[in-house]
Amino acid sequence: MIEPDIAAQLEWIATQQQHMVFLTQAWSSINSGSYHLDGIRKFRAALEDNFRWLEGEMQVIPLAPITQIDSQGAEIQIEMVEALSIRKRPDAPIQLLLVGHMDTVYAKDHPFQSPVFLDENTLNGPGVADLKGGLVVMLKALEALERFAGKESVGWQVILNPDEEIGSQASDPLLKQSSIGKHLGLIYEPALADGSLAGARKGSGNFSIIINGKSAHAGRNPQDGRNAIVACAEITTQLFELNGKREGLTLNPGKVEGGGALNTVPDLAILRFNIRTQTHEDEAWVMGEIHSILEQFDNRNGFSARLHGCFTRQPKPMAPANQAVFDMVLACGRDLGVSIGVKPSGGCCDGNNLWRHGLPNVDTLGVRGAHIHSEQEIMYLDSLTERAQLSALLLMRLASGALTIDSIPPID
Repeated sequence: MIEPDIAAQLEWIATQQQHMVFLTQAWSSINSGSYHLDGIRKFRAALEDNFRWLEGEMQVIPLAPITQIDSQGAEIQIEMVEALSIRKRPDAPIQLLLVGHMDTVYAKDHPFQSPVFLDENTLNGPGVADLKGGLVVMLKALEALERFAGKESVGWQVILNPDEEIGSQASDPLLKQSSIGKHLGLIYEPALADGSLAGARKGSGNFSIIINGKSAHAGRNPQDGRNAIVACAEITTQLFELNGKREGLTLNPGKVEGGGALNTVPDLAILRFNIRTQTHEDEAWVMGEIHSILEQFDNRNGFSARLHGCFTRQPKPMAPANQAVFDMVLACGRDLGVSIGVKPSGGCCDGNNLWRHGLPNVDTLGVRGAHIHSEQEIMYLDSLTERAQLSALLLMRLASGALTIDSIPPID
């Protein structure tokens, strides 16, 4: 049974369906690939225009650059776009942190640039599910809360970051700072393909190994050279064999760079790879294995191998505190007549970051869709109203006291 004063705001959300579709389509049309700084700034300006109607304190927050390894094996700094923060009622007894990202995986020159309606309920387009549709859901849920008479007991902060798709390294300090004093986090990543919420999540890290050998003429004196590509192949094989040695741990070699003229023994190769972990203990184990592998090559005459990178996201378990927040969301779903499942995911997101910073959270409150990170990415249009009502009901019930943060156990 939904309370009449709350039901009125849920009915208002239903009247916003056309506007939500319009916003998703318009925002998808703005390329905001993680490294397209001008594009992200253009998208942030569009977000500012729409979120300012919530009348919160809006701030554009600079982020520090991140370091990466370039194609020559050198460490370089990459500029990051500013994040956007909107905050309202910071002194209210209940404090919530809502998080979404502005960036997508589609670069400025990617061929996938424009949204297209596939049928009356399906929109195909860059970021429609991940995560521009989710930002529309967040916006309308907050608008409904701000129309609600009992809103004063809930304060909230929105963080919109520009680097989630590349690990949130630059924005993680902001996420950590913003988690202080909050009771729970709500993150608007897309739901799983069947509409389920992601429960337990793996941790993740991105790494590069820079292998240096020695160049030589491939015909006159190849014996004097040290082939970095061959060494890279050996290292890649040994790393790949770590798969299956610990339950749930995966290591994926994703990109190799190096070499040049075919008549020259290559003296440089770079291997880039991702690791997914299920437990904190996995991190120490796999790093020990990697360093043991690299020591073999550092001890070879004429070779050196060095590691760059870190774990940007630690595992997020379905701990009791997280379960309590999920239970609130699932209860709201039942009252809306929406059956929502919960499934573990090998993926990770800013929900991992908030958990590491001590904030229980649900991180798939965005739209229903499928095929994210591909040119087949879709969003189901009816999920805009459905998921905006779900979040709005949660927000208003927290405000009214029908749901209470006292039901969330402390994190051990």
